[in-house]
Amino acid sequence: MSEIIANYDESWKEALNEYFESFLSFFFPEIYQLIDWTQPPQPLDKELQQITASSQTESRIADKLYQVWLLNQEQIWILIHVEIQSHYDVSFEKRMFIYHYRAFDLYGNKVLSLAILGDDRPNWRPDCYNYSIGKGEITLKFPTVKLIDYQSRWDELESMSNPFAMITMAHLKTKATTSQFSERSEYKWQLIRGLYERGLTKEQVVKLFKIIDTMMTLPKELQAELVAKIKRFEEERKMPLVSPTEQLAMERGELRGELRGKLEGKLEGKQELIIRLLNRRCGEIQLSLTERIRQLSIEQLEELGEALLDFSSMTDLERWLQK
Repeated sequence: MSEIIANYDESWKEALNEYFESFLSFFFPEIYQLIDWTQPPQPLDKELQQITASSQTESRIADKLYQVWLLNQEQIWILIHVEIQSHYDVSFEKRMFIYHYRAFDLYGNKVLSLAILGDDRPNWRPDCYNYSIGKGEITLKFPTVKLIDYQSRWDELESMSNPFAMITMAHLKTKATTSQFSERSEYKWQLIRGLYERGLTKEQVVKLFKIIDTMMTLPKELQAELVAKIKRFEEERKMPLVSPTEQLAMERGELRGELRGKLEGKLEGKQELIIRLLNRRCGEIQLSLTERIRQLSIEQLEELGEALLDFSSMTDLERWLQK
């Protein structure tokens, strides 16, 4: 069986994009209560890209940066770092410090840094970076959540309506079933069926379905069996909703049709189309990757146009370009 890699990064990024308010109320309720939610939070993707690019660190899994207003009308930035590691990372605290001070240095805003740890080491709980020289001292403290702590609260998670209860369950079951795809398929089915049984709206079902489906990757055969099971379930329930599986198929069909209709143009037009579709599939791509795409030949652009339909993260694009 070919290697199947769980797609945590894309799932967490999508979840943070869709459910930032729910994220804070679920993991950091004390911080949630400080924010004036009548003023919509503003995502700062371009600023984050500059912050992480300026630091001398590798590209991380899932980082997000938001501008929010507190109840006292003070404006602050919230920097979220989701780390999916299965081993001790000696540089984690330093990396949190680098991102924090670069945000302050470049833009002069107060920053609150938060960390989500998705690894399976119960005793690794970094929450501070500190060094001192003589009487001088630097300290950064950042609230940290360890996802494996929720393993003992499974019944509680199942009863919660917050979308991050479902996302946390999907994460834990994905980690627990590495290379055990039959078990993962069964857990995935249980989680997806739970979406329907929670009485969610069509839009809520589709959004959460896509996040869970992206994270809990399966071999093609098991994925096909799962899709068939979901369709039978929908037919038995005579559900009035548009099936998430059908919606995903429609989106894929629209992308393929758009490619077929527009990849006939000039080189510059093909480049812009490919870049636009990659932004839709993988998030805003870095300038360095954009420049590499502009150097591709027409034949290579057409190959990339077909390949990107299977991309789910920036990593997929980087791997394709390396080949």
